[in-house]
Amino acid sequence: MSEQQSTDSGSISVRTDIATARRIVIKVGSSSLTTLDGGLDEAKLIALTDVIGAHRAAGHEVILVSSGAIAAGLEPMGLNKRPGDLATQQAAAGVGQGLLMAAYTRALGRYDLVPGQVLLSADDLIRRTRYKNAQRAIDKLLALGTMPIVNENDAVATEEIRFGDNDRLAALVAHLSHADALVLLSDVDALYSGPPNLPESVRIEQVSSIADLGDIAIGGTGDAGTGTGGMATKVEAALMVADSGIPAVLTSADRVSGVLGGAHVGTWFSVTHKRRGTRLLWLRHLARTFGSVTIDNGAESAVLSRGTSLLAAGVTGVTGDFEAGDPIEIRNLDGEVIARGMTNFSAHELPAMFGFTTDELGTRLGNDYRKEVIHRNDLVLTHVSGGR
Repeated sequence: MSEQQSTDSGSISVRTDIATARRIVIKVGSSSLTTLDGGLDEAKLIALTDVIGAHRAAGHEVILVSSGAIAAGLEPMGLNKRPGDLATQQAAAGVGQGLLMAAYTRALGRYDLVPGQVLLSADDLIRRTRYKNAQRAIDKLLALGTMPIVNENDAVATEEIRFGDNDRLAALVAHLSHADALVLLSDVDALYSGPPNLPESVRIEQVSSIADLGDIAIGGTGDAGTGTGGMATKVEAALMVADSGIPAVLTSADRVSGVLGGAHVGTWFSVTHKRRGTRLLWLRHLARTFGSVTIDNGAESAVLSRGTSLLAAGVTGVTGDFEAGDPIEIRNLDGEVIARGMTNFSAHELPAMFGFTTDELGTRLGNDYRKEVIHRNDLVLTHVSGGR
């Protein structure tokens, strides 16, 4: 089989996977739902729900991850552009989220579909009990025949820990909900080899690994000033779910019907790895870390080669100001980040623990210290430049 035939076969396979997916996550950004002056465009929203209604009627489950709350709140608040400060963004989201859901309720009502609002924060997907609650909420909404509409909880989100854009949120929701496919909608119909407005730029039809992207400079999408995600975040999200067993496609909102039907449009991302745990997926691709620990060569070897937990005996240094449960980086003696994990101890507790075994810590400091710095179930390896 020639390389071209192999590529065509892979592309057809992914298109079929998405067209036949029982449960699919569709993410739509602010730029696909707003007018040129930044307000909510109900005509665009209705066009999207027409496609979703038809897909639901054909027997598929749909979870919609929708931006647009901040954009919907701009006009009622007398704002002519997306605010730059967090407090005003939160206020606009508080006003706009209700308006956005009202618009979806009207549009989906024509298909006898009832939307169910699910607002998530990053903590909801990395804390075990809250993750399970989010999972149960989405599963129950689907079981009751409603359509979950997910958004980041912008009204209370903080800069310290948030998804940052709904592309990443959609990737995590696809994983959390055990979706069969992810569709990322943009205002550009596909990923191109260069700026889409240049005649020499060609559509990238299929991405089977990150190597397929080569030296392509991936930029923004021209989000009309109302969104936060660009093309780079959409590619990252698509690669993330493909790295966790879920095929993805990136295209424009006006081509979503074709994508759901298996048409030859957009850029398709093939599965590159079996499914991973959601918290580890978040740590590997997304987590904002709050500090780091440095470990000796023995601990590095144990973590990388034997998949062990990180013990205090191998820790030689700490930086940052973090608390127990925060995501932190693990660095080797050369300063390279070799892993990330959820720490069981705060930054101020760790220095007194350096070099001691778990049993020694229990004797010296009490039974609460008789545990790993980072348990292997809360640790994910990252790329190390140069290797060892």
